Amino acid sequence: MNADELRDLTLDELEEELRDMQQELMHERGVAAMGGQPPDPGRIKELRKTVARIKTIANEKRSDERGTS
Repeated sequence: MNADELRDLTLDELEEELRDMQQELMHERGVAAMGGQPPDPGRIKELRKTVARIKTIANEKRSDERGTS
């Protein structure tokens, strides 16, 4: 997901997406740790970036709700 798509989601939807991405990241890391060849080697990096992007946007939304910049 790109940042524009994430910004259209509500805070609850972002938190749900974050849980899903973190679960998938944990699975991919587990496969890599066991010595298995992941089907998509760049997926871990992509997941890490998406998790960071979701956290950033969620924090922006929380600060907007509080009225601070």
